[in-house]
Amino acid sequence: MKYWLVKTEPDECSIDTIAARGDAGMVWDGVRNYQARNFLREMQQGDQVLIYHSSCSKVGIVGLAEVTETAFVDPLQFDPDSPYFDAKSKPERPRWDAIRLQYRQTFARLLPLAELKKSPALAANPLVQKGSRLSVVPFTADEFQAVLALLN
Repeated sequence: MKYWLVKTEPDECSIDTIAARGDAGMVWDGVRNYQARNFLREMQQGDQVLIYHSSCSKVGIVGLAEVTETAFVDPLQFDPDSPYFDAKSKPERPRWDAIRLQYRQTFARLLPLAELKKSPALAANPLVQKGSRLSVVPFTADEFQAVLALLN
């Protein structure tokens, strides 16, 4: 099992949005960065995913989801009405992928970035590195456990 963090804007897809999808899970799509896309492609069923709300007034880790469907072609890349449309992507050579996440839990409190940056266990994680803006971030098992410890 691997561990990940995905950043999402809560006005588009919050932890509550993921929870509301129930057993069907939530398609997590719209990733348009090659490194983040490559991380999506590494995700496997059962991997644990920290949900991080970004671009909002309360930024930080808010909950946990699980990968229930591995990378598949993101259909939004072909939809000219979608903000995630990519005219260079073709059905025979798609550029972008999506995954399916299923809700696991909402944490009792939001874990803000400022607190994450103070944790020595997370010092090497890209999330706390200056200038890192990836929407998909890998976590080691120790880093994942450090996050859970900060929440307790």
